[in-house]
Amino acid sequence: MSTLDSLARALRAGETSSEQLTREALSRIAKSQLNAFIDVLPERSLEQARAADQRLAQGDPSPLLGIPIAHKDIFVTRFWRSTAGSRMLADYVSPFDAAVVERLAEAGMVCVGKLNCDEFAMGSSNEHSYFGPVSNPWDLSRVPGGSSGASAAALAAGIVPASTGTDTGGSIRQPAALCGVTGIKPSYGRVSRWGMIAFASSLDQAGPMACSAADCAKLLQSMAGFDPRDATSRELPLEDFSRGVGRPLASGSVSRPLLGLRIGIPRQWFAEGLDAAQRTVIEAAIADLEQLGAQTQAVSLPRTDLSIPAYYVIAPAEASSNLARFDGLRFGHRAIETRDLESLYERSRAEGFGPEVKRRIMVGTYVLSQGYYEAYYLQAQRIRRLIAQDFAQALSECDLLLGPVTPTAAWLKGAMQDDPTQMYLADIYTLGASLAGLPGMSLPCGFVGQPRLPVGMQWVGADGSEALLLQVADCYQQATAHHLARPAAFC
Repeated sequence: MSTLDSLARALRAGETSSEQLTREALSRIAKSQLNAFIDVLPERSLEQARAADQRLAQGDPSPLLGIPIAHKDIFVTRFWRSTAGSRMLADYVSPFDAAVVERLAEAGMVCVGKLNCDEFAMGSSNEHSYFGPVSNPWDLSRVPGGSSGASAAALAAGIVPASTGTDTGGSIRQPAALCGVTGIKPSYGRVSRWGMIAFASSLDQAGPMACSAADCAKLLQSMAGFDPRDATSRELPLEDFSRGVGRPLASGSVSRPLLGLRIGIPRQWFAEGLDAAQRTVIEAAIADLEQLGAQTQAVSLPRTDLSIPAYYVIAPAEASSNLARFDGLRFGHRAIETRDLESLYERSRAEGFGPEVKRRIMVGTYVLSQGYYEAYYLQAQRIRRLIAQDFAQALSECDLLLGPVTPTAAWLKGAMQDDPTQMYLADIYTLGASLAGLPGMSLPCGFVGQPRLPVGMQWVGADGSEALLLQVADCYQQATAHHLARPAAFC
């Protein structure tokens, strides 16, 4: 897979055109057996590509101009359907673009289609989509992770050089790890949620996915920024996320570019439950980081185990509220054979939502109901505050935290379908950063087993530390080659 820089150079040198790159991406989509795309409009994509070629011919220096991208189908788009992976919105076409789509289009990127996802972003395997499960390109019998599974799978298979995802409890980091690509969840409020179909409003955050940290930095540069249309958008200081990319952290130190970096290793992330092979790979990556000059130290996140119950109270509660609008009248699928208004509501929602979405709506409605609100929802919010304090304490002792993204590598399709609790446990290492609103990223660090499956390591930083995370990740990727590996069937 070509980097965004190499594609930009080729476009400016006249070695290729945006139209040619777009046609190649559309051809790969048509041939793919991953079930990664929900909607593709070749003529609309080619129209955008020709407009990009005109801007290139006029000398427009925009670094992403003319490069193809695909968007997770949780972002609304004009022309392409915006389904959120649900029957409820199977034929919906938005009259406007989401802020993320809008900003990347202004940067000149060409949309080649909408990517499959777990229904309303609820899932960890991309098996909960009305449009069918997505396959992991490293082994088609395995899941790519979720809910941004198709965003990661399309990258790993070389179909597109960039994609967008959303992360509520790990849905960028986890599929990036299972598919061997790079993804970053920015600090909460860094990227506008306007036009992103809501799951849990206090947790949802958009972010970029690509084949390297350097590419993620370029994408995040265009995606980030305050948006007055989004009530959760924050006026954070303007950043150049690429400012440290390509340079060592320690000035003048080429062989040890991470000299002076303090990495915290949370004890709870390496306790019982982490697969032994995964642990070996991540410990080898830690040794590589020490060779690059980083200093490691043990830290504690004592309430890690509480992140699962806290998240699975807060997120379903917010989902119950957000999805109330899909009633067959204002929005969404409308049942045909109904007797009265009540049966219209009941049948429309019963037909429109899948099993996982129904499960979370019911849990959320229960914890918000009279008599249970204080016992469950408010208590979960108190625990959330304590988890955030744990991260603040740990990050006061070091520059960033490092650990696994998932307890295991990609599992077989259907292996957890009958046990949703087991699938929820797969998010044990990613939920804390989401609850605390902190930036986190996943990058490849090795492989396990046969078939050969990628392993990702997770880095979490303090609020607003995306530039540091990206610089450190780039230093690691300059010294290793894990992020360059691709599935044999897609090379």
